[in-house]
Amino acid sequence: MKEPIVCDYLIIGAGIVGLSLAYELTNRFPEKHIVLIEKEDRVACHASGRNSGVLHAGFYYSSDSLKARLCVEGNRLMKEFCREHEIAVKRCGKIVVAANEAELEGLHELERRGKRNGVEVSLIGTDELARIEPNAKTHRQALYSPTTASVDPVLVCEKLSEVLQKKGVRIHFAVRYLRRKGGLILTNRSAYQTKRLINAAGLYADKIARDFGFSKHRVILPFKGIYLQYNGNDLPCQTHIYPVPNLLNPFLGVHYTLTVHNRVNLGPTSIPAFWRENYSGFEGFKWGEFLQILYYEAKLFLFNSFNFRKLAIHEIRKYNRKHFVGLAKDLTHNCKANAFNEWLAPGIRAQLLNTETLKLEMDFLLEGDEHSLHILNAVSPAFTCSFAFARYIISEKLA
Repeated sequence: MKEPIVCDYLIIGAGIVGLSLAYELTNRFPEKHIVLIEKEDRVACHASGRNSGVLHAGFYYSSDSLKARLCVEGNRLMKEFCREHEIAVKRCGKIVVAANEAELEGLHELERRGKRNGVEVSLIGTDELARIEPNAKTHRQALYSPTTASVDPVLVCEKLSEVLQKKGVRIHFAVRYLRRKGGLILTNRSAYQTKRLINAAGLYADKIARDFGFSKHRVILPFKGIYLQYNGNDLPCQTHIYPVPNLLNPFLGVHYTLTVHNRVNLGPTSIPAFWRENYSGFEGFKWGEFLQILYYEAKLFLFNSFNFRKLAIHEIRKYNRKHFVGLAKDLTHNCKANAFNEWLAPGIRAQLLNTETLKLEMDFLLEGDEHSLHILNAVSPAFTCSFAFARYIISEKLA
């Protein structure tokens, strides 16, 4: 057996969370040896490279959450990184619209949360709405967030990878974690010996954590997110346009997303998936994952936890394009449904489920000790929060 590769920090996963952690670690501790391993042949192959690229402002989250604590600063730091490295940022803002009188209270709650979280956000009337976003349609009032923006998430991750390697961080691609054996981390390529392991493995974070005695009562459930792209000759909106969400679950509903490349996408879905990398057909199918996920999804359906039955049926219907586009018609005066005609590559949301309460974890969640740290629930807005999240983890969990 070859001699193990020795390092101070070993990070598993080259998505935005793993990359930003390596970036912050090397900035703070340039003398430390940092290695990042990634099972794919490049960065951002999964959630980090398949998300919408929206930089959220931070008004959705309750003020006692890590999401609220980190989103505003994360938004600022991401824009700062993009400016420093000449990565385009589309500062288009966001509008949240109400469909009826009942949803106005939801708008007011979002405004209250935003103010508590230090977000620049305001309620506006229909005249002001028409000036900012003429195509948005609302009942009496809308919520305006000027700091919401868009970036290309793959470009951000690729630039981070480039910067890290120039700083001496070693990134080993096509290296898959296998198991822990004594003081060694075994992979398909080499063994690693590290003072501190950081598990940022996304869809497989819970499985790795269990090798270290963590995530005992939590399991990742995958949800498939798909967008429809607009292919008309015009641009149907100048800002992101979102509905009032159900704040009891972590999904934001079908909305219009304006990308940094000036394309408009509609979505996403939040369809329960049946294995962790259930992107297309039976690609990546694993019996063990299928049976485990089917067990928990059947349990959620039976007990109807967090209204899962309605959610599952509602989401599966979104495979019908006409129905899917119809969900967005109330958000705008002119939807041009036929121009939303191209399904984009799906992404998978690694959503953590508490197996004792049968509830989804709504906030970022970490477990660990002096030897290892496991980032178990890094769902949206983890991309926005990533640089601030890294600073928090290093200051609060690794110090």
